[in-house]
This record gives sequence, C-alpha cells and structure tokens, in this order.
Amino acid sequence: MFRLFLATTALALPLAAHATEKADVLTNYANIAEAKYGDSLATAQTLQTAVEALIAEPSAEALQAAKTAWLAARVPYQQTEVYRFGNAIVDDWEGKVNAWPLDEGLIDYVDASYGGPSDENPAAALNVIANPSFTLGGAEVDANEITPELLSDTLHEADEVEANVATGYHAIEFLLWGQDLNGHGYGPGSRPWTDYAQGDDCTGDNCDRRAAYLKAATDLLVSDLEWMAAQWAEGGDARAALMEDESAGISAILTGMGSLSYGEQAGERMRLGLMLNDPEEEHDCFADNTHNSHFFDGLGIRNVYLGRYVGTDGSVTEGASVSDLVAAADAELDAELRGKLDATVLALGEIKTAAEAGFSYDMMLEAGNAKGEALVMGGVNALVDQTRSIEKAVSVLGLDAIEFEGSDSLDDPDAVFQ
Repeated sequence: MFRLFLATTALALPLAAHATEKADVLTNYANIAEAKYGDSLATAQTLQTAVEALIAEPSAEALQAAKTAWLAARVPYQQTEVYRFGNAIVDDWEGKVNAWPLDEGLIDYVDASYGGPSDENPAAALNVIANPSFTLGGAEVDANEITPELLSDTLHEADEVEANVATGYHAIEFLLWGQDLNGHGYGPGSRPWTDYAQGDDCTGDNCDRRAAYLKAATDLLVSDLEWMAAQWAEGGDARAALMEDESAGISAILTGMGSLSYGEQAGERMRLGLMLNDPEEEHDCFADNTHNSHFFDGLGIRNVYLGRYVGTDGSVTEGASVSDLVAAADAELDAELRGKLDATVLALGEIKTAAEAGFSYDMMLEAGNAKGEALVMGGVNALVDQTRSIEKAVSVLGLDAIEFEGSDSLDDPDAVFQ
C-alpha cells in the first residue's frame, strides 16, 4: 500500500504541475505563426530569386522554375490562413497578399472573350502593362515606371473595387501562367516564356514592362511577408495583442478555425463555385493549384488545434494546444474534434489526389459531373461538420459565443442566384 501510494503521488504531482495554461497555448500559437510566416517569407524569397533569373535570361526553363517556386510558396502560406478572422492585424493585412478573385485585365492583356470595362469595374481591362499613363478614378496616373508603390498605393483595389487586385500571390500567378482559357477542360494557363523575351522575340508586347510588373509584385510580396513575420516574433505587435487577454486570445484561435472552416472555405471557396459551376471561382485558377490551396488550408486548421506545425525544412514547432484545454474539460469532445479534423484533411486529400491524377478542380466544378460534385461536397460537408464541434469547444471552454463567418452558399442558397 505504501509503495502504491508513493507511485500514485509521483504520478499525480507532475500532472497537476503541468496542467495546460492558456498563456502556454497562446505562446505556442504565436510561435507557430512566427514559423509559418517565416516559411512563407523564405519560400517567397526563393520565388523572388527565380523571378529575377527569368527576367535576366528569359527561357522556358526559367519560367518553369518560377512557377515551381510559386507553387512551393503556397504551401506554408495557405497554412497561415487560420490566423485570419480572429487576429485583426492579419485581417487588415491579408488582402495585400492573397486577395481573389481578380479582374486580370487590369494588369495585362487578356483574351477577347474576357470582355471589357463594366459598370461594376471601369478598370477591368485597363492593362497597366500596355499603358504608361491612364486615367483612374478621374485622375491621371503616371505609370511610366512600374514600382511596388504604384501597385500597392494606386492600383490595388482602385476605386474601392475588390476585384482590382494588383498585388500578391494571385497577381504573380497570372503573370506566370496567364489566363486559364480551358474552361472546364484540363490544364492551367499557358503564358509563353517569350512574354518576357526582349527585342523581336517578345510576344504579347511590352515585355520590359511585364517584367517590371512581375518584379515589383514579387518584391512587394516579400516585403509584406517580412513585415508580418516580424509581427509574430518576440516583441511583435500581433504576439503582444494576442497575449493581452488570455480568454480573448483563445477565442481568437477558435474564431480563425471556425470562420475559415465554415464561411470562407466550405462556403465561398468550395460550395459557391460548385453551385455556380464556374471555374473562375477557383482559388488558384490560373495555375490549377486550387486542390493544394484547399488541402493546406485544412491542414492549417488542424495544426493550430493540435499545436504542432511541421515546417518546410522538416523542423517541428509544437507545444501546449487548444486540444489540451478541450481534453481537460471534455475528453470526448476533444476526441470528436480531432477525428473530424482528420476526416476533413482526408476529404481534402482525396480532392488533391484526384487532381494530381488528372481530374483537375475546374473539371470537378462542371455541371452534371457527379464524381466532381461528390469530391467537392465531401470536403464541404467535412468542413461544416468540424465547425459544429469547434462551436462545442467554444462552449465547453466557457468562452463567450463566437459568430463565425458565414456564406450565402451555406446559409441562404437561394440568395446566390438573386
């Protein structure tokens, strides 16, 4: 009995001493953010190097290297999206780097089928690359030199039109791939490398200005990511804001998880495109990379809940987690939510596997494609289902109710067609 008592005491004391503290969860969450944005910055810098090589010596190989670098850069960045919605500093900044969809005619030449200016967006076919000066919002703009400042301060969301996306990953994506004119057919955009060639080899005209735009957009992406990575480092504003109120900080984590799961990913990025049967509703539409964007968004939600992130170099950032807090309050709910997060990653992984085998995401969106609808809705349903358990986690942790981001595609489907 005496020995058993000692053993029981020896086990009980460490458990009590190591009960998960909210502050530890928030610190690990911030550490993971720092790691994710650091990886996003590093891969963007690799992209920057590839873009500089393409501009210096244009070739098919150099263009492909830049595309490969862009695809790699999306992997860590998509895993940061779970930091949106709950962290104001991320929400206020995110539109600079990942805004979509975009009216690409603002930036460069487009196919005749694209159309022209509209009442909703007079600048939809402005083609800044072809025009060193133009009128925008009633003012004359000198665009003889294409700089990061021109893109961010003058062009991005010009006239308060959200589709005027002049910066970020998707502007760069368009400049590397060009329009995807395949509709529901297989294949991404097919911009020729000669769009960056100089002299008589130049196609698409204005190759020097196209190169200048690509460089400015890439340089701006790198500087924006440098800024955000610093916000999550020790002494950074995002980390400090998170730690001000521990309960509010935990709510911020769950807000990001629930809003990305439900309204943003299940609704706006997946269910809406399927309802409209519109390949233009793809998140990475020019590169046909949407299957990866969806997958890594889902993975990002899970790794935040579990408090564990595997970096692009294989390094692991891990520690106390929301899962620990939920398990202490309701072990069954923690097991339920873990299972649903796993189910979501699996469902999104099935979309990814199918796309990599030749059944691309835009093909899945075609009206009447039962296989595609089943794959997409598998992801939608899993995301919605995990959101219900995230709501339960909010309750079991005794937090104030959270209103997650919604989407008409889920909440009021008839409104989508009105």
